[in-house]
Amino acid sequence: MKLLIFSFLYLLLIWSKIFFDTPEEATQGVVQKIFYIHVPSAITMYIGYFIGCMASILYLKQRKARWDQLAKSSIEVAYIFTVIVLVTGPLWAKPIWGTYWTWEPRLTTTLLLWFMYSSYLLLQRSGSHPKTKTFAAALAVISFLNVPLVHLSVRLWRGIHPSVLANEDGLPSSMKLALVLSFSSILMIYAALLRLRVDYEKLKQKVEAQT
Repeated sequence: MKLLIFSFLYLLLIWSKIFFDTPEEATQGVVQKIFYIHVPSAITMYIGYFIGCMASILYLKQRKARWDQLAKSSIEVAYIFTVIVLVTGPLWAKPIWGTYWTWEPRLTTTLLLWFMYSSYLLLQRSGSHPKTKTFAAALAVISFLNVPLVHLSVRLWRGIHPSVLANEDGLPSSMKLALVLSFSSILMIYAALLRLRVDYEKLKQKVEAQT
């Protein structure tokens, strides 16, 4: 809990600095600062789903409860960041594209990712039978296959989604620093939430074993 509180305080400090001190982008103005929430949340989402995928593979191989607990916990936390991405994306898009939503490749694949992991979470909540856990783990692995598509969709299908980090010119040093600091704070929140979620799963298992 201390880590979570520290992470949120650190996040507020970084975002206040970004809002007041980081220069505005020349063409997009102040709305571009959503970038410092949107992009770190997307990267953290990738990391969370990757950990969930690896833990699910280990569960399928070893059938040990700790891997299922880690997979479920990491995916649940990553799912929160998927929602953040799907909310901040349209908020950023509206003043730039003139619409909250367009069926652009990255937006579409991210929405598909949300649906796939929503199915995973529903399956996990449907019961604790070993077969259910097995199906859920398999679904987590299959769902992760969409993550590279989300990241590469702009190049694969020539989407209009901006890829600022891939540009040769990149970002000014002040914006790079703000992005790194924002990412570090969001990653800390992910780690803190993951730890709390895993601890909850372990406690739940102990209570169920005693009843």
